[in-house]
This record gives sequence, structure tokens and C-alpha cells, in this order.
Amino acid sequence: MKYKTFIFDFDYTLCDATVGIVACVNYALGELGFEPRDCEDIRKTVGMTLENMFSYLTGDSDKETASKFFTHFMSMADDKMTDNTILIPDSIAVLSKLKQNDFNIAIVTTKVRYRVEEILQKYDITGLVDLIIGFEDVKIPKPSPEGLLNAINYFDVKKDSVLFIGDSLIDANTANNADVDFAAVLTGTATKEDFMQLSNICIKNNLTEILKFCKVIN
Repeated sequence: MKYKTFIFDFDYTLCDATVGIVACVNYALGELGFEPRDCEDIRKTVGMTLENMFSYLTGDSDKETASKFFTHFMSMADDKMTDNTILIPDSIAVLSKLKQNDFNIAIVTTKVRYRVEEILQKYDITGLVDLIIGFEDVKIPKPSPEGLLNAINYFDVKKDSVLFIGDSLIDANTANNADVDFAAVLTGTATKEDFMQLSNICIKNNLTEILKFCKVIN
């Protein structure tokens, strides 16, 4: 077995927070005088920082306005996000299988760490994850490799024993920038054709298929 450490993205890899994200985005846009955006437009921005999400959705690159968007989004998210987040169907089974077999398990995400902790607590699976590196834990977010490299250093493992699993091109580029293997899962908005443009170890429909590919399960 090549891999000893499995590092996951969070949104659309382990969970689906679409309902909460759409509500928070459109609340924040409304507070700044922008028209709401439809669900599919917003889904395409998941995985970006909130500032980049704002610029993508509005075409406005003003940093001060983007900062206000961040503040409005977070104020609504504190009330709405955790309750409106569900897990991807096989997330618990996959994390449980990895934990049972003593693999290192981490989450590296652009979401704030305390939100991830709240969601894991909601589903009583905090003990299935050894490390969470969120937005507030890095100087430069994904696709910078900083968070991923910090996780690798935390476990004190070699890069060739690490697999990063994610649903977006941001995740794929993060893995490339960190020089670690990447497995793409098709539970987000990126397609198989999107991922084929970049370097990856495999492209699978779900997390269970990735574990089968890695021979963690039959």
C-alpha cells in the first residue's frame, strides 16, 4: 500500500453545503447592493476564497468591497451554514475505514476551521479526522501548497506516501504545487474532462471508488 496519509478537501469532497452557501452569498451580495446569483453560478465558486468568490460573481475587484462581502457572508454563515450542510453519502464510511486501518487523515480547506469542526461535531465524527487546516491557518490559501505542506509536516511523512483528494481544479493545482499525488472525485462542479487537463493519479465518481483504486477496500 503506497499511501499512508489521506488528505481531503472539504466542500463537495466530504460535504455539501450548497443550501447554506447560496443563502450566505446572496445575503452578502444584497447587503452590498448587488443582485442575487443563481445556485449554479454560486456552486462554481465553491473552493475559492470569499474575496475571489465575490470578484468572480460580480466582476468587482475592489478589495474593500470584497472585505465587506466577507464580513456579511460570515455573519450569516455563523447562523446558517452548519445546519444547512450535509455529508456526501459515503463520507463517514470512507473516513471510518481509513481510521480503522490506522491511516493519517486530514482536511485542508478554504473554509474556516471552526466551521469544519462544527460540522464534524454535528455528525459526531470529530474522532475520524486527525488534523484540520482551514482558511485562518495559512498565509496563502489554495492553490498555494502551504496548507497541504503543513499537514505533511504535521504527520512527518514523505510526500510520496500522501494522497490529496478533492473535487476542484483548485485542489488539483494545490496538489501539483505541493508535488503530491492527487485523486479527483466527481462530486463537485468540475468534470472528468476538466481534470484530464491536469496531472492526477485517478479520477473517480466518489470516495469509495478512490479507496478501491488505492486498494484500501476490495
